[in-house]
Amino acid sequence: MKESFLKIGDATVYVSDSEKGEKCVVLLHGYLESLRVWDDFVGLLTDKVRVVAIDIPGHGRSSNIAPVHTMELMADVVAGVLDALQIDKVTLVGHSMGGYISLAFCAAYAERLEGLVLLSSSPNPDTELKRENRRREIALVKAGKKDMLARVAPEAGFAEMNRDSLRRYINNLVEQVHITDDEGIVALLGGMIERKDQNEMLRNSRVRQLFIMGTHDGYIPVEAAQEFIAKNPQAKVAWLDKSGHMGFIEEPEACASALLEFVLE
Repeated sequence: MKESFLKIGDATVYVSDSEKGEKCVVLLHGYLESLRVWDDFVGLLTDKVRVVAIDIPGHGRSSNIAPVHTMELMADVVAGVLDALQIDKVTLVGHSMGGYISLAFCAAYAERLEGLVLLSSSPNPDTELKRENRRREIALVKAGKKDMLARVAPEAGFAEMNRDSLRRYINNLVEQVHITDDEGIVALLGGMIERKDQNEMLRNSRVRQLFIMGTHDGYIPVEAAQEFIAKNPQAKVAWLDKSGHMGFIEEPEACASALLEFVLE
């Protein structure tokens, strides 16, 4: 994977690119992550497709742009990255927060999508309870208590049965929280609070869609996933039976298989 910084408007964006492959998959990481979270997973894809991974502005090695990083603003950055790499059409794979950005991209740039994959993500907007929780996280970060997020969020992403065997990944994610810029965390939390209900957009879209969900996801319980899946009969669905919120780490081969089958069909 070739790694480089790209200047996209007001942002400096860190990108990795395998550079080879007829079809292209773009990976967008989740909240409190970076493109490093995909390091082991990309090797399961690069024999079949070109893979591009992006540090979302405010996370990883990409710069901040604004006090609030709306999902629409982040989608514009993704479009700018595609322009800079001279890539016309892609399958966009968004994990968690990356899925919210992917949905905003689909709403604005559908003509550039061969497919849209929501990986442990949802087209629903935040509930008021979720918005309030995000506001609490903003207050914690502004109060210099980011370590409280590090103690809870990374481990909660994994199914309880996988936490011991995947402790190395959890520890890496804990470290990622510590090194993530405070302003970037606040900017992306603010953007997620503002995100829209994208169910109707998805139903009306001609873009092919796949939901990959974990049956042990503590952030998106099976019942909640089934509810929005029922609202979107046009989308294909793949369930990872031994995964929580981090299926591409917990069941990488099964996740890659479902993704590649969708991309290459």
